[in-house]
Amino acid sequence: MAVVKATEADVKLLARLMRAEAEGDGQLGMLMVGNVGVNRTRSGCLDFNDINT
Repeated sequence: MAVVKATEADVKLLARLMRAEAEGDGQLGMLMVGNVGVNRTRSGCLDFNDINT
């Protein structure tokens, strides 16, 4: 179930970010990093402009 419109390149980039940020924390840690990325996209985080388009 997709909650954010994304291309295959977007998904690959998020996967690379998840691995880079939390590889040492295992799958759960990487999942949490991915959740933060998606949540920031959905919520319109003030620190990151125009990432949801």
